[in-house]
Amino acid sequence: MSHVRPLIPLLVTAGILIGGNGLQGTYIALRGSAEGFSPSIIGMIGAGYSVGFAIGCIYVTRLLRRIGHIRTFSAMAAVSASASIGMSMVVDPTFWFAMRFVIGIAVASLFATVESWINAKVTNANRARTLSIYRFVDLGSVTVAQYIIPTVGMEGPIVFNIIAIALTLSLVPISVADKSSPRPPEAITFDLRAVWRISPLSVVGVVAVGLSMAAFRNIGPIYAKELGMSITSIATFMSAGIIGGVVLQYPLGIYSDRLDRRRVILWATMGSIITGAYLSFGAGTNELANIVSVFLFGAFSMPLYSLCSAHANDYAKEGEHALVSAGLLFFWSVGATIGPLLASMLLEYYGPRAFFLYTSFIFAGFMIFTLQRMRVRAPVPPSERKWRFRSLLRTSAYFNRLATPPEKDEQA
Repeated sequence: MSHVRPLIPLLVTAGILIGGNGLQGTYIALRGSAEGFSPSIIGMIGAGYSVGFAIGCIYVTRLLRRIGHIRTFSAMAAVSASASIGMSMVVDPTFWFAMRFVIGIAVASLFATVESWINAKVTNANRARTLSIYRFVDLGSVTVAQYIIPTVGMEGPIVFNIIAIALTLSLVPISVADKSSPRPPEAITFDLRAVWRISPLSVVGVVAVGLSMAAFRNIGPIYAKELGMSITSIATFMSAGIIGGVVLQYPLGIYSDRLDRRRVILWATMGSIITGAYLSFGAGTNELANIVSVFLFGAFSMPLYSLCSAHANDYAKEGEHALVSAGLLFFWSVGATIGPLLASMLLEYYGPRAFFLYTSFIFAGFMIFTLQRMRVRAPVPPSERKWRFRSLLRTSAYFNRLATPPEKDEQA
């Protein structure tokens, strides 16, 4: 534990950020619905965040190289906290869209700053343990944050203020305990054509994950509300999908390292289709059935991003791994922008049953594309692969570097 102790302030900061961001996504959907916003308007607000996030991913490295980690983090924390407070003062869909757009830029910058900082301080001795703690912090903070809403209630500015407080407090651990200023990171190159050339399947896969899972995070609370769930049950429903995403990450990853990864991708995609179809046609309004089913839905669908990333890196040449990481994150952001819009419109016009029917349709299209790619391209034999599966967060391109062993870091 002594090897990890210097990183604790950064991990605490990351936990506060992840929890506050997860809380805001759920609360915006529920509060917008309570204010009379239609599902399609709520989807538009969610899309604003994704557009901002994509922009933040592209430009944050320039900001880090220009003004450094501490100033970047302080500025973006102030911007995101101010935008959160502003949303409590002006309840208007256009204003909320603008604020979520700003928050998306700021949050992408905050995650990139923290993860670049952690990556600069991590060593060979503490890399694996740091990564495990980070994943635990991610899961725990997002899950706990969901229950703040039923605890303090929906009305008034309280939840917005809690989010702003969390963003402000995220400055404290690194300001008090970490006096270092890491070297600015190397520039991340975006070459989307090159990423498509390396692996069309991975590009389509992460877009499909963005289309479906961003819709779940932004519109899932509205789906549960339309079924008549209480605020506490909605928090449990969202938490179940998030926790489920952890269960099969490593079992599927281990099998993908031993087999043609595309087979494992097909299994996970098929599981996502089946559980989505059951949520549409079998679960009905039964709370327990919906919660159990969404747990399984998350278990199959959330590992797909990491599986697609591993598949792309199997084909990447030396020096292309960082390019793949940045490119896939951008393509995911494109899907995450469109997904809430499509899902919210379907839910608004056809009811809650259409929501998971939409995700099943997206994954069915991806499954067909995967089968087609298996016919035209041979897999990399497991014995010849230089890349192993890693469970990735979609927070910044620097998380992939954190999850990569030192010898791969040097190649990337």
